[in-house]
Amino acid sequence: MSARPRLAVRGLLFNDDRLLMVNAWPDNQSDLLCAPGGGVEVGQSLPENLMREFHEETGLVIEVGQIALINEFHDPPRNFHQVDVYFRCHLVSGDPYGEWSDPEGVVTRRLWLTRDELETHRYKPDSLPDVAWGNGDICAYDPLELIER
Repeated sequence: MSARPRLAVRGLLFNDDRLLMVNAWPDNQSDLLCAPGGGVEVGQSLPENLMREFHEETGLVIEVGQIALINEFHDPPRNFHQVDVYFRCHLVSGDPYGEWSDPEGVVTRRLWLTRDELETHRYKPDSLPDVAWGNGDICAYDPLELIER
């Protein structure tokens, strides 16, 4: 339970017009997908945090580009509020389709999805397809939405 918003970073990485999405629910507690990333640690820049989290969750090394989206969500019963900053990313190294294991055991699978394929899954935030496949020069703001499990 937090009285302050939690800050997190997420990365939008494409390969052949497919967006990388992960299931970040340990033990498959939910089928909800999100972009790779996680909580920000004090003393590291947002891009440094994203490069660390992205590598942990996917095994891939990325270069962090422009901010694409700032998204907020909350879970009122838990008094939880999170602000996610989404960045466009580029692959530096690693096999995008190779084996990997999240050392923290949170991410149980990663999927490369076209926009049409993404629409057949549950994902957050709701604005993700429009932002990810949209104009790369615009940073969007997605106001507070309820968390979903």
